[in-house]
Amino acid sequence: MPAPKDLDSSLSLPALYGAKLRKLRIRAGWTQKELGDKIPIAHSRIAQFELGNEVPTDDVSMRLDKILGADGDLHDLWVHAKRFPPTDAFRKYRDYEAKAVALHQYMAQSVPGLLQTEAYAREVIREALPWCTADEIEEKVAARLARRSVFTRGDPLLLWAVLDEAVLRRPVGGPADMRAQLAHLLEASETPNVELQVLPFAAGCHASFGGSLTVLSFANAGNMAYLEGGPTLNELVRDRKVVAQQCRRYDRVHAAALPIAESAKWIEMAMEGYRTCEPT
Repeated sequence: MPAPKDLDSSLSLPALYGAKLRKLRIRAGWTQKELGDKIPIAHSRIAQFELGNEVPTDDVSMRLDKILGADGDLHDLWVHAKRFPPTDAFRKYRDYEAKAVALHQYMAQSVPGLLQTEAYAREVIREALPWCTADEIEEKVAARLARRSVFTRGDPLLLWAVLDEAVLRRPVGGPADMRAQLAHLLEASETPNVELQVLPFAAGCHASFGGSLTVLSFANAGNMAYLEGGPTLNELVRDRKVVAQQCRRYDRVHAAALPIAESAKWIEMAMEGYRTCEPT
């Protein structure tokens, strides 16, 4: 049996939670499998909690606290760890994105990464990561564009995206950049594996009002959900109950969006709007 990985509780609050969880489990004399059986969840989930790679759901954390006799201390720590999920969530999401057979996305602020033009991606990355050097930004742009390979592989990814009207109205780069980006969206929507809808401001408050949401589907595994609240406030969710709830949120947003054909017309109108923005 391989030696357990060393834990560094200083890395993040989820890592601190994981270190506390492992300490309590070892004190109880249980293996990860034995503790998982008592919840019940897979022992691999216990391992991910201890490594700080995942934060358990509320009910699982409360059960862990009770079973391990933590007298509320473990769950009190969970309350804080939940606010700051693992910082490598996007890296993990990117890995799973490459394996998914379908993505259903609601994008609150920006064009989906898989559909961004080079100029649009560069501007988004530059603004989100102002501390990066020019070379680092170009590396990240290249990495983002390389993700498009999911559309050209043997079993192309299905992407169904609902774009908030803000995605069309907020200029990223100059007017020419936005026209090129919107034209790219229209071109992509004409391919068999990309469907686009627009959620207009007139729809009012909706189920994913707090941020972007992606549901990932796999050929031989359950769905996952990826929640985005900002450049560093992201969370990859595997818990079946929570994923089901996020799927329901997406379905409600999807139902409130404009039909596909009408959405294409909205994108075309937005393109014309950027044409009038150009200096004469």
